[in-house]
Amino acid sequence: MHLVSVRLLAAIAFVAGSLGGAPAIAQGEVNVYSARQEALIRPQLDAFTRTTGIRVNLVTASEDAIIERMRAEGRNSPADVMLTVDVARLIRATDAGLFRPIKSPVLEQAIPSQYRDEGGRWYGLGLRARVIYYNPDKVNPAELSTYEALADAKWRGRVCIRSSNNTYNQSLLASLIAHKGAAAAEQWARGIVANMARPPTGGDRDQITGVASGECDIGVANTYYYVLMQSGTDAEKAAAAKVKAFFPQQSGGGTHVNISGGGVATNAPNPDNAQKLLEFLASAEAQKIYAEVVFEYPVRPGVAVAPALLAIGPLNPDKLKLSRLAAHQAETIRIFDRVGWK
Repeated sequence: MHLVSVRLLAAIAFVAGSLGGAPAIAQGEVNVYSARQEALIRPQLDAFTRTTGIRVNLVTASEDAIIERMRAEGRNSPADVMLTVDVARLIRATDAGLFRPIKSPVLEQAIPSQYRDEGGRWYGLGLRARVIYYNPDKVNPAELSTYEALADAKWRGRVCIRSSNNTYNQSLLASLIAHKGAAAAEQWARGIVANMARPPTGGDRDQITGVASGECDIGVANTYYYVLMQSGTDAEKAAAAKVKAFFPQQSGGGTHVNISGGGVATNAPNPDNAQKLLEFLASAEAQKIYAEVVFEYPVRPGVAVAPALLAIGPLNPDKLKLSRLAAHQAETIRIFDRVGWK
């Protein structure tokens, strides 16, 4: 079957939600369900095909839709690899039994232990830092220090941040629980709610835009959104030019980082090709593409950070093992509910 036809059939099946028989899987293929936009992941996948001759059939959708799709498909799923963003979703997929454990010396050597599952079920493939953005006309960077300091009363009515149902914020709070304990994390969350300039709304770009427009003086968002805005629409470029980034905890435990990553599907019809793809995505070649196209920090040591990302500031990442966040996921939701973080 022609590759375009395979992609089309997969996309139709994904959207329609049909649970019929799996599409025909030819030898030399690997089927990827991805939460990354095709424009961001296709360069790495095309490089994999050029290197190995293995065709990649790609279906993209939202993170939660992919997880629910794979759960519904069960043993009939054609997915070989699932790629998604944020460790919280990787943990959720793991808890749902969607990943099979694999043993790969290649992945273990390429990816630091804090960015992969101890059982080999998921692996980080790119890093993003969650940092503070500020309006330099209203905020002196000397006033900024840690995430915890954002709960100080001096920031009352000055903070833009996303809702509590956002996994990026859930992972940030989970990391504070891991470092400081639940009581301190709840005190922080309560302080952030008191300091919000507006009810939580929009995505990461909207927090940066809020700072640029003067709706708030500081915001919290991931690094790669800011860099993408610098080369985005005219409005995004204008907003990005008005704000600056600050990396919290640089002199302490390090700035909170999260990952994009993936794993081999439990019911993968092409598990060997799936493992080969993950190993390739951890290679220096693919990591360089991540850096230059997606503007994430390479997870593989020794690969250069994209100049546009390096220009916004040096990163000293938190060394916390991200798999530890799994133990705190339920508590983060309870804390958000108790403090009224919508």
